[in-house]
Amino acid sequence: MLKKALPIIITICFIGTIASAQQKPQYTQYIFNNLLLNPAVSGIENYTDVKLGYRSQWRGIEGAPVTAYASITAPLGSEFTQGDAAGFLPYDGESPYSRMYTSDYRASAPHHGIGFMVVTDKAGPLDQTNVAASYAYHLGITSNFNLSVGVSAGANHLHLATSELAFENPDDPVLQGIENNKWKPDLGVGIWGYAANYYFGVSAQQILPQVQYISTRTANSSLNRTVPHFFATAGVKFYLSDDVMLLPSALLKFIEPTPTSFDINMKLSFRDRFWFGGSYRRNDSFGVLAGFNLNSLINVSYAYDITTSPLNTVSNGSHELVIGILLNNKYRLTAPQHGW
Repeated sequence: MLKKALPIIITICFIGTIASAQQKPQYTQYIFNNLLLNPAVSGIENYTDVKLGYRSQWRGIEGAPVTAYASITAPLGSEFTQGDAAGFLPYDGESPYSRMYTSDYRASAPHHGIGFMVVTDKAGPLDQTNVAASYAYHLGITSNFNLSVGVSAGANHLHLATSELAFENPDDPVLQGIENNKWKPDLGVGIWGYAANYYFGVSAQQILPQVQYISTRTANSSLNRTVPHFFATAGVKFYLSDDVMLLPSALLKFIEPTPTSFDINMKLSFRDRFWFGGSYRRNDSFGVLAGFNLNSLINVSYAYDITTSPLNTVSNGSHELVIGILLNNKYRLTAPQHGW
C-alpha cells in the first residue's frame, strides 16, 4: 500500500516544493557546468563546450525525481578564439593555456559568448521541461581580471499527468478544470568575475513572475506560483605542488520563503587529468565526486549523494553523471581553464 502511495506522496511534496521552495532542479556537479545557474559563463572557455548530464535522485523511492540536460556554449570574437588573453604563443610556441603560465595570465580579450540548454525533470506524474538560450559579454577589467554579464531567455513547461493518478472522484470539477499544458516565458540574468585562480558569480533565475503554472479555470484558484531563485557562488585554486591543485568552492541559494541553503565542495586535481572530491548540502546530503579528463575531447565525472534528510530511511542516495565534449579545442586542452 505504501509503495503504491509513494508516487502520489512525492507528487504532493513536489508540488508543495514548487509552490513555496526550489522550483528548479538541483545539481551536485554544477561546478562543472555553471551555465546551469548563471548565463554569464556563456563562452567563457576557448572552445565549444558541450555537456550532457543525468541525475537520479533518492534511488529506491518510486517516482523520485530524475533530471537530464544537454547544454552547449561557445565564444565569439576572433581575438579571443584565436588565442584568448595571451593571443600569442609564448616561449617557442607553447600554448598560453599551459599550467606553467598561470602566474602570467592576462585577462581575456573582449568577446561575446552564446549558449543553449535543455533541461527535463520528472517526479512521479509531474514533469518539467525548460529550454533557454543565453548570451554573455566578457571584458577585461584589469590586466588579469575578467568580468562578464549575461542573460538567458526561454520557456518553461510544467505538466501533471492526471491519468497516472487515482482519485476518489474522477469527475471532480477541479480535476476536470486543470490547465497544465502551457509554455511559460522564463528569464535569467547573471554576473561572473574570474581570474587565473579564482572566480565568483551572482545570478537570478525565474525572474518573470508567473501567477499560475498548474492551475484551474476557476477564478483566483491556483496550485502554485513561481518565485525567483538567487544564487551566489565562488571558488579558488591552490597549487599544492606542480602537479596537484586543491579547488574549494561554495554556492549560496536564496529562494523565498525557505531558509537560505548552501553547498560546499572540495576537489583535488592531479595534473589536470583526474580528480576526486566531496560535497556537502545543508540539511540534505553529503556527496563523493570523481572524474577523468580522458583526452582533449572528452571528460567524464560522477557524483554519489548520501541522503541526510529524513528521506534517508527510504532513499538509497542519488547518482549524477556528466559527460563533457570539447569541440574546436585549438590548444588541445584537457581541462577547463576559466572554470572548474
